[in-house]
Amino acid sequence: MFNLMKTAVLMAAITALFMTIGAMVGGRSGMMLALLVALGMNFFSYWFSDTMVLKMYKAREVDATSAPQFYSMVQELAQRAELPMPRVYLIDEDAPNAFATGRNPEHAAVAATTGILRVLSERELRGVMAHELAHVKHRDILISTVSATMAGAISMLANFAMFFGGRDSEGRNSNPLVGILVAILAPIAASVIQMSISRAREFEADRGGAEISGDPQALASALTKIQQFARQISMAPAERHPETAQMMIMNPLSGSGLKNLFSTHPPTEERVARLLEMVPGR
Repeated sequence: MFNLMKTAVLMAAITALFMTIGAMVGGRSGMMLALLVALGMNFFSYWFSDTMVLKMYKAREVDATSAPQFYSMVQELAQRAELPMPRVYLIDEDAPNAFATGRNPEHAAVAATTGILRVLSERELRGVMAHELAHVKHRDILISTVSATMAGAISMLANFAMFFGGRDSEGRNSNPLVGILVAILAPIAASVIQMSISRAREFEADRGGAEISGDPQALASALTKIQQFARQISMAPAERHPETAQMMIMNPLSGSGLKNLFSTHPPTEERVARLLEMVPGR
């Protein structure tokens, strides 16, 4: 219940930020337009987020015939989690990673790269897919997609503010410095909120995945291994669509500095430590 309330507050905050930027760019009419656009984007994301992301990554659907071991693993875990069987996809990428998408458990999909199938043991892969099914069970797949959409829209509005200037509550042109400040600070604020939402989701999915698989140590081992390989192998689709990075089990973006400062994933070491605390006898 606490995590649900925290997420609701954060989503309200990012929507309020979007409306505020809309008001600064276009006055009262801009705020109302921003609200309508936010509602439209939320509606579009709700129905089409899974299709969009899977196309971005050129994911191909597999079944019990084309990928028997992987498919049966997901099927067994879905049964343990008391979830409907999701659609299962593979992505032809060397970088080891995985994600879940879809608007609800009845319309969910899980995807993994061919790279993660190669570098992880069966036990570790099982832990990863249990993590993704935990995202499905917690119904937070949609939240990540909507928050990413809203953050992108805020950045877009902030750019408009910088180029066209801000407006006051009466719709009159305001100090051009306001537009510059909005362009700099608004995307940062949106990123902080998005980061908070995503980090909370990852910790909860780690815990849920460990419970579904019954093997927290396997997921901890998988996270350590994925991080090692992720540092060496870039993931081109993620670099082209950085707004999707928060969906992955591990941050797929390369680089340092601000990219790491505003990472949508908690430190791997902290995730591993929390998982190992769940191991009986430790």
